[in-house]
Amino acid sequence: MEIEAVLESTVRPTGRVAQVAGLFDLPAGGTRVTTIRCTMPDADWAWNIGFVGGPSGSGKTTVARRTFPYAVWCGCGAPWPADKAVVDGFPEGMGAGAVVELLAGVGLNSPPAWLQPYGALSEGQKWRADLARGLAEGAQRGPGTVVCADEFTSAVDRDTAKCGSAAVAKTVRRLGLKLVAVGCHDDCVAWLDPDWVARPATGTLTRRSLQGRPRLRFEIFRCHAAAWHLFREHHYLSHTLAPSSVCFMAVLGQTPVGFSAWLPFVGRGDPARREHRTVILPPWQGVGVGMALSGWVASLWRGLGYRAISATAHPGYARSRLRSAHWRLTRAPSLARHTRKGLEARMSRAANRLTAGFEYIGPAMDAKVARSLLLGG
Repeated sequence: MEIEAVLESTVRPTGRVAQVAGLFDLPAGGTRVTTIRCTMPDADWAWNIGFVGGPSGSGKTTVARRTFPYAVWCGCGAPWPADKAVVDGFPEGMGAGAVVELLAGVGLNSPPAWLQPYGALSEGQKWRADLARGLAEGAQRGPGTVVCADEFTSAVDRDTAKCGSAAVAKTVRRLGLKLVAVGCHDDCVAWLDPDWVARPATGTLTRRSLQGRPRLRFEIFRCHAAAWHLFREHHYLSHTLAPSSVCFMAVLGQTPVGFSAWLPFVGRGDPARREHRTVILPPWQGVGVGMALSGWVASLWRGLGYRAISATAHPGYARSRLRSAHWRLTRAPSLARHTRKGLEARMSRAANRLTAGFEYIGPAMDAKVARSLLLGG
């Protein structure tokens, strides 16, 4: 489908305009006509994600608006309420569970952030919240609705841009929506993995075979508990860390990505280790790093002859484990019961919220390797 947009702008010829125009040998004032031509997807194409890219001023937004006049535009709806939490800024009629699932689905995996006003969020969090609300409005219209995100990833750092692109792409496909990302940054394209890419600057449209997002290759090693200070503010339950924690950190090059702390478990059954704190820094949320880190440490414990168990109140974390072949549900979401004074006293916080219990049943790490890693060798 060929899109042609003719844009006209009129400038009043003032003295200052004449002076500046004379410096650069340009016409002073009058009417300027710009014609933008670009090929866009035909109506009968089957797709979920498209990317309209190119430099600023090349007509990306104009082309997208002409092609998809009835789309939902992220960030262009009703203002976020200044005195309400982010979760209350979503369309009425959406249940809390659906709102939380969308926020987690775009990589905004921080319950404390969900309960803050939009104005208190970081730029990266605001970007993800706008995406989530746009998808919510699209989902209310039904499958196949086109949702457009202008200035896609422009306001965030490039790590957040990449992981956020992968997270939102996964959610869009799950919901059966159509996302058109409009932006000037090409580094997010591989992570977004679009079905087509349009470039108004050259008028071209390219259909793509889905490649899958690039792989993250990070290093995990045992670390000192002092590293917790890098992650503590981002944990959704508590900033504290038990003194007896055995800690591990994931890094990408020299960049800290995630932290996981484990404790001995005192209870029935064979010797076990219990997941205590697992935190992924915001730029890396939404692409499965938490599951990979937790599973790696659980594999280490299993290689050393321990059971690896975990209880979580985070809905996204629980859903991921339910879908994983490496984790088995041992306790459906419920409130903790107080039956043993010593153990249950330490779980008093869990008595006030729903938690689900899991046990790792995936592959065990080689015992020699696990022992070496545990000892820091």
